[in-house]
Amino acid sequence: MKYRGYSAQQRHVIDDDSKVGEARRAAQTLANLDFDAELSGRVTIAATELANNLMRHAGGGELLLQLLGDEDSPTLELLAIDRGPGMASVERCMSDGYSTGGTTGTGLGAVRRLANEFDIHSAPGAGTIVMARFGVTPAARYGAVSVPLAGEVECGDAWCIIEGPDATGVIVVDGLGHGSFAAEAAQEGIDAFMVDPFAQPQDTLLRATTAMSKTRGGAGACARIARDGTMSYAGIGNIAGNLVCAERSQGLTSHNGTLGMPLRRIQQLEYQRAPGSLLVMHSDGLSARWTFKDRPEILTHHPAIIAALLYREHGRSRDDATVVVLA
Repeated sequence: MKYRGYSAQQRHVIDDDSKVGEARRAAQTLANLDFDAELSGRVTIAATELANNLMRHAGGGELLLQLLGDEDSPTLELLAIDRGPGMASVERCMSDGYSTGGTTGTGLGAVRRLANEFDIHSAPGAGTIVMARFGVTPAARYGAVSVPLAGEVECGDAWCIIEGPDATGVIVVDGLGHGSFAAEAAQEGIDAFMVDPFAQPQDTLLRATTAMSKTRGGAGACARIARDGTMSYAGIGNIAGNLVCAERSQGLTSHNGTLGMPLRRIQQLEYQRAPGSLLVMHSDGLSARWTFKDRPEILTHHPAIIAALLYREHGRSRDDATVVVLA
């Protein structure tokens, strides 16, 4: 069984040259928790390159840092997100000699070589997203963005993915409001899920509503995906869920109510995932009015890139925001 972490990301807004150093030091501190000196050094160089890139070529942006995996298979992820001019030729910008300048690497090409897993999406006039992961490459292809409301230390949303031999369990929980009390509620929901991550989703949410009854409560949605592609899904409150592929997007049904409050019932529905489809789940910190019809090429990218794009273009900026994408 593999546990894929659910702690909120560190969000570094890169809008001044001094923020580059702050992001570099934060990345190095995180890397030192699980990695040796060589791998920690690679993370530090990559974080510096990405932060410099945001300042010098995009006029600023965000660098998100996140530890994933478990103690036996840690992964550190860097996500650089901007709304800059974008790139007409990604490959040219990846080539040696095209450097952010003033660093010990050679720009994005260096980041790609340093990382264990790398992807980039850029569109002229729309901006660029870069993902670099270090450490153990997860078997499951997934991505997640989970950040608190600006000014808050703790995120009131939480998520978790657990892989097993026969199924994968996924949950997203949104504690009511934001701040520490919302975070407490979300954590209770996650803990209830982890008691038996491969249980039927309706049973997981029943357990969560009992656990969250001593908190302010919240919304939640849970999915159990069998190896044959059959998916069981249940949701309470305003967690949005979609199955997305190139041909269509299918909304997943959630029901009114609040986890932690008395519920009349929790209805579980069954779906069949088409080969190559994505499961997208997000809190109401993102608008649900999104589509990939005008940019089908994004579906070929890593789920972390897709999650970052949804966050960048559909984040509401007035609440905690969490989006999980599982291939």
